[in-house]
Amino acid sequence: MTTETLAGPATDTTGEPRRARAVLSSADFALIRKAVAHYLETGPAGEDMAKLGHLYHRLGSAAR
Repeated sequence: MTTETLAGPATDTTGEPRRARAVLSSADFALIRKAVAHYLETGPAGEDMAKLGHLYHRLGSAAR
């Protein structure tokens, strides 16, 4: 089974590509941001903490 079978054709009747659908809602971004904040407070210190801090701030921008 192909993705075209599952989702239908990738173009509309005019031959133009269909608009992409959002995968996550703004509520999802807020929830993921909360989870990242909790991990930043309770998780072990490591080299990924800076990356997670940046992700936390990007998720705040995306949730607005």
